[in-house]
Amino acid sequence: MNAQTIENKYRSLKEKSGTHSPSLASIQEFIPDLKIKVDACFLSNPYATELFLEYFKKEMIDTGKINALLEFYPSQNNVIAGFIEKRLNIDEGHVFVGNGAIEAIQAIIHNYCEGKLMITIPTFSAYYEYAISEQEVVHYQLNKAENYRLDITDYIKQVEKEKPNTIVLINPNNPDGGYIKYDDLLFALDKLSWVKNIIIDESFIHFAYEDSDMELKSVVPNVINKDNVYVIKSMSKDFGIAGVRCGYAIMAKQKVQDLLKNGYLWNSNGLAEYFFRLYARQDFLDRYDLVRRKYITEALFFISELNQIKNIKVYPSRANFVLIELLNGANTTDVTAKLIANHGVYVRNCDDKIGLEGQFIRVAARSQKENKIIIKAIKEVIEG
Repeated sequence: MNAQTIENKYRSLKEKSGTHSPSLASIQEFIPDLKIKVDACFLSNPYATELFLEYFKKEMIDTGKINALLEFYPSQNNVIAGFIEKRLNIDEGHVFVGNGAIEAIQAIIHNYCEGKLMITIPTFSAYYEYAISEQEVVHYQLNKAENYRLDITDYIKQVEKEKPNTIVLINPNNPDGGYIKYDDLLFALDKLSWVKNIIIDESFIHFAYEDSDMELKSVVPNVINKDNVYVIKSMSKDFGIAGVRCGYAIMAKQKVQDLLKNGYLWNSNGLAEYFFRLYARQDFLDRYDLVRRKYITEALFFISELNQIKNIKVYPSRANFVLIELLNGANTTDVTAKLIANHGVYVRNCDDKIGLEGQFIRVAARSQKENKIIIKAIKEVIEG
């Protein structure tokens, strides 16, 4: 199968996948002749994956405990939540465990967010896709001239004008990696405390930092007792375990209880429970923090290298990915298809992202070796 045929088949598969990207398994099944060298579309820390697999092999596979993990039922939602509450040092009953963060997002929007939803764009599409017919979605357009950064003062004014029942802020934002400073976010939460539902998505917070120490700054300690605030957290990206489906939301205790009584009592699998038990252990977290910092450092170098490529604009990011605008007439679909067909590099085509003006791709940082392959491929496709 030649490169042009592979390119055409990939275009067809992407069209069928809608506003989300097809998985590697789907691509390889549909285009068996395609050899993917680097997945720079999905957003995960490969070093964290290696760390998890090291523990899993030693504690589950080598000991034979994996048999029981697969044969018997996992614990109920509230039991698994207890490990997260222990790690976060918060009171029991505030955590709802999701089969991925996407389930927590859906549960919140469908159960608590009636009326008007105000969502910044561009952003993660699930927040407006999950809105039901009775809900009105209002978009707050981030300014391209300001690199899609959120202007807190203007945002507050618009929320006060629209008076939505629900607002959503992703920090760092997806797909651009825009980061809201910790103090600015707390300021906004204070000014908008009257909003019935405030959703803060911190799925990429482990990659963000505000100083050279790269310390993690989550709003959880400041909002744990606010009944109108929800904090969403995916574990897929920072811990490199998207296939395990681990995510959670922090919210008022009564809301957690309501969800558990309505179909979410037993929604996690044994692998997810094993991960969250590991997440509560200090030995694992100490080692994870080392690979987190290593990954951030390498991602910064990767972004600096991308900035040297001609005919693209790399938008500032505090996440493990960058939004890249293709300049000089380059077409997003052509570029993504050529990258995957000719170089085996899979990146995110952002044509389906509402709120982007132009031709954009999103590229995730990977290991140091993989980053070199990505740089070389983008140079050849864009500059060649």
